[in-house]
Amino acid sequence: MAEHDLAGLRIDRSAVVPPSSRSKKKMYVIIVLAALLLALALYFSGELAPAIDVETTTVSRVYPSQSFTILNASGYVVAQRKAAVASKATGQLEWLGVEEGSRVRRGDVLARLENRDVAATRDQAAENLRTARFTAEQARAELVDAERSIKRQKELLDQGIVAQADYDAAEARYDKARAGMSGAEAAAKGAAAALKGAEAAVEYTLIRSPFDAVVLTKNADVGDIVTPLGAAANAKASVVTLADMDSLQVEADVSEANLEKVRIGQPCEVQLDALPEVRFPAEVHMIVPTADRSKATVLVKVRFLGKDARILPEMSAKVAFLERSVRKDEQQPRTAVNPAAVVAGNGRKTVFVIRGNRVSETGIKTGASVGELIEVTSGLKGGEKVVLKPLEKMKDGKRIKTAEK
Repeated sequence: MAEHDLAGLRIDRSAVVPPSSRSKKKMYVIIVLAALLLALALYFSGELAPAIDVETTTVSRVYPSQSFTILNASGYVVAQRKAAVASKATGQLEWLGVEEGSRVRRGDVLARLENRDVAATRDQAAENLRTARFTAEQARAELVDAERSIKRQKELLDQGIVAQADYDAAEARYDKARAGMSGAEAAAKGAAAALKGAEAAVEYTLIRSPFDAVVLTKNADVGDIVTPLGAAANAKASVVTLADMDSLQVEADVSEANLEKVRIGQPCEVQLDALPEVRFPAEVHMIVPTADRSKATVLVKVRFLGKDARILPEMSAKVAFLERSVRKDEQQPRTAVNPAAVVAGNGRKTVFVIRGNRVSETGIKTGASVGELIEVTSGLKGGEKVVLKPLEKMKDGKRIKTAEK
């Protein structure tokens, strides 16, 4: 009996759950519930929703003139007055006073050849001229004296004081003095001409600018032999190349089929590849009266209406031929976007701006049409990407993917 009672008091350890096991189960339940709540939150926030395929377009900076441009052509900036400046004489380049980019005025000395020999010849000619002039002065004095002498002899002959032979001698002396005077004057003129020739020879060694210009290239250095023909080995034919920057024009090729759209004096705008954000006002200056059969084009010269130091020869250029002149309020670029990107509703207009892999719904204000685009007066800036033709399910913060990704 006692043993039976003791057996009843024993604890059945198989039926008892350890406290540590109960804690682990509770933790597992909490983790699962948290995961479910997180999944639900991510789903409703759009993180787990599939990304929407969209087309994109870029917000542009456009000029109003693009809406009334009737033709576009490409070409290059060309100086209509350009010169490779050389010397008429042959010699060694002794001094060079310019470099690329130097601005020079007409008549400025750009370079000088070694000219000691011709300078000596010039000095000799100058002294010869002085001698000839002194000789002419002497002959003039002798002529004056002979003229006075013959007058006296004439008076004395009339009075019967001197013989005819004395008068004849005085007359011969006068004729000789007059001939001497003529010879001296001719010699002086010859000496003056010789001096001019010597001075011209010296001037040939001075290389001057033929017009107001900018130095484009330097073709010779001090010590080089410069010759007009450049036939000698290592000889230079020209020292520098100049261009008149006031004569810059754009030479553009226009297709024969579009030539009827171009006329003399037609307003244009020029855009340089080096300055893509600037439009330069211009007009058609000349339509060259010949065609290029290989390209089926006609050369059109477009003249700039204003000066700008940034315009340089040989720059690539695009010419827009316009229907009319650009007004003052149309000279600045405007921000514009494709109208298909704009969503109108609830009294406001919005676009979906792409920020990474999501979109941000942004309110905008629009203006007039600019060609196929519409002006945006506020809310966007040039270069931003927006969704083109957004779907009704497009919402702020929605995940997207584009063809680029």
